[in-house]
Amino acid sequence: MDRLRFADLADATGGELRSANASAEFTQNSIDSRTLSPGDVFWALAGERTDGHQHAASALERGAGLIVCQADRSTEIAGPRLVVADPLSSLQTFAAWYRQQQSALVIGVTGSVGKTTTRGLIDAALSGQFTGMQSPASFNNHLGVPLSLLNVEQQHEYAVLEMGASRGGEIRRLCEIAQPEVGVITAIGRAHLEGFGGIDGVIRGKGELLESLPSTGFAVLPGDDPVTRAMASRARCRTLFVGEHDDNSLVVRQVRASESALLFQVDGQDFCVPVTGRHHLTNALIAIAIAREIGIESSAIQAGLAEYVPSPGRGQSMNIGPWKVLDDTYNANPTSMAAALDVLASARIARGQKCFAVLGDMLELGHAAKAEHFELGSKAGYLRLDGVLACGEFAHDVALGASRAGIPAGRLVATPQLDVLLTVLDCWLEPGDVILVKGSRGMQMERVVDWLRQRAGQLGHDSPSRCA
Repeated sequence: MDRLRFADLADATGGELRSANASAEFTQNSIDSRTLSPGDVFWALAGERTDGHQHAASALERGAGLIVCQADRSTEIAGPRLVVADPLSSLQTFAAWYRQQQSALVIGVTGSVGKTTTRGLIDAALSGQFTGMQSPASFNNHLGVPLSLLNVEQQHEYAVLEMGASRGGEIRRLCEIAQPEVGVITAIGRAHLEGFGGIDGVIRGKGELLESLPSTGFAVLPGDDPVTRAMASRARCRTLFVGEHDDNSLVVRQVRASESALLFQVDGQDFCVPVTGRHHLTNALIAIAIAREIGIESSAIQAGLAEYVPSPGRGQSMNIGPWKVLDDTYNANPTSMAAALDVLASARIARGQKCFAVLGDMLELGHAAKAEHFELGSKAGYLRLDGVLACGEFAHDVALGASRAGIPAGRLVATPQLDVLLTVLDCWLEPGDVILVKGSRGMQMERVVDWLRQRAGQLGHDSPSRCA
């Protein structure tokens, strides 16, 4: 963040400084007293599990320059503070004010799947010619987007911000804060159905990004999907479509997906993106379309995308001991699960190896949960996988779908207990097997990948490496 005074923060939020030097400066904001650095502004936010006011003293001990606190809690804090009505609302207000001070082109990315990958690919495509930043980790909600904005600095020429939502109105609010000039919808799928109230609610909610774009901006949408193509009518600005059909603004040809890269042509020029799975094609095309639109040469785009490194748990293909592991543990919904199973099945076709799916529950599906997990199992069965191991509340629905689609009972595991699943997996695995590990964030399926690493070490194999 650019250097600001405490007085600037007070003016932006309408707060009152107490026992604080108004001319003192700061460059960082923190919401975690354990990680803040001396001089940081500490925002005492109330969360589901803890209240930041309870950690204000610790923050001051670690050198916090200022505590942003709630008015009715200010007497609890013996140190420099900014008193506001609500720290979270003030953080959002401050981020919106700070956004107005910046000249960076703000690109908002939302969708049911592929947000993080698309955000990273856009940054990779733009970074060869321009200086910019992207949301750290998956800072994509009412708290993460403001914090991401506060990482923008004057030298940045662009900022790629991921925007997530679980119900209607949330994207609109994030856009009020970030004021994006470019908008991207990666895909529409059956995610967060409980909060959105169904797929129509998902479409309306994600489309709030398009409605928020200025007439001088532009949007980029998947053009082969009639749902996302129809959403273009909600934008006041120009819309670019990407895909394989000839009626798109950017058309891709000669697509090939290997185990470690996606290769294709656009206008006769070759691109190689180090991602696993054909389902990343639209994400890469979106990045190319934005880069071209703002004047980046194709050679720079090609070089940038070739250097892209997938985020941990986002479909990484790696060798762990004698096995190939597809680590897609960060999150899951029906659309992304189906795509991951296709990637797993393609490995079996290409290599003739046994393929196992280790699946955790897909969360926040509401009344559709049982049916969606049954469909997930059915797809695994139709793909003729060698085994399905499901863990969670809806594991038996997955197993039922897989069984009815043809997977023998002896190759199915359904359990709420991860240790039971791992015991069976240990019995099944042989050298050369391919294992997909995927589930919603709350299921913490990365524990399976950690176990595979540990088991490989016990068997005397080298450390894991990313597939070349």
